[in-house]
Amino acid sequence: MDTATARCCDLAMPPGPGKGWAKGLSAAGDSRVARGAAAHRGLHYERRTPLTECKWFRGGLTTLPLCWSDAMAYVVGLTATDGCLISSRPRIDFKSADRQLVETYVSLLGRNDRIAAAPTRAGGFAFVVQITDRSLYDWFRAVGLSPRKSLTIGGIDVPDEFLFPLVRGLLDGDGSIVNGVWRADTTRRSDYYWETLKTKFVSGSRKHLEWLLDRLRAALPLRGWITRNTRAWALCFGKRDSVRLLPHLYPDRDAPCLIRKRAIWENYQARHGGHLGSPPLG
Repeated sequence: MDTATARCCDLAMPPGPGKGWAKGLSAAGDSRVARGAAAHRGLHYERRTPLTECKWFRGGLTTLPLCWSDAMAYVVGLTATDGCLISSRPRIDFKSADRQLVETYVSLLGRNDRIAAAPTRAGGFAFVVQITDRSLYDWFRAVGLSPRKSLTIGGIDVPDEFLFPLVRGLLDGDGSIVNGVWRADTTRRSDYYWETLKTKFVSGSRKHLEWLLDRLRAALPLRGWITRNTRAWALCFGKRDSVRLLPHLYPDRDAPCLIRKRAIWENYQARHGGHLGSPPLG
């Protein structure tokens, strides 16, 4: 066969599979992909080279033990509110308008991942960290978190002894402490004012707030009520309930928290310290 004939035969033959040939294919529609998937099913692979020794590695490693503790309970509370589990890969995204909260989140996990500033729809900026950790991702799933959880999250499998650090995380993520002074609506006295203190937890899932209210009522003599606005559900506690709840959420200044929210309670406590106490559990 001469050179010209060989060249014609090469052009007539279909090209073999090259790099990226399986892109867009699935095991259901392609037998080659199905055979490859079956060959790997049930196998467990272990990394030969530690991540820290890989030249391309720029992330961090989670050093916080994957078990319930005060620090982990707080992290779970933050993840349940401002965090997001990405279903396409074992990644956890955590975003907040408060950089201090994101720094606390990363520090408690013992990681050194980069914190980036991302623009928001309102024209401002939020701070976000992306964490790739299969073990941490699976542990979050095991205690009650899930991808696209905003409207579906229910209870979290937290032991009673770590309930309050978890609740502090829920409060710092999607909650608020409101303290204000208003003049009473009366014409008899111009110097008559009243002060309010409210603690509120917000969620797109009523089931989650019902679970939270039940757990807090089992731990403290609280009332509370659940209400709804146009966008989400809210679990609210008035002044008397807040005075009972907040001392347990902020037992000391070493407890990790969003500092600006703790300052609201500390200012109220400083003005009324002689009349406040930390009631025992139960």
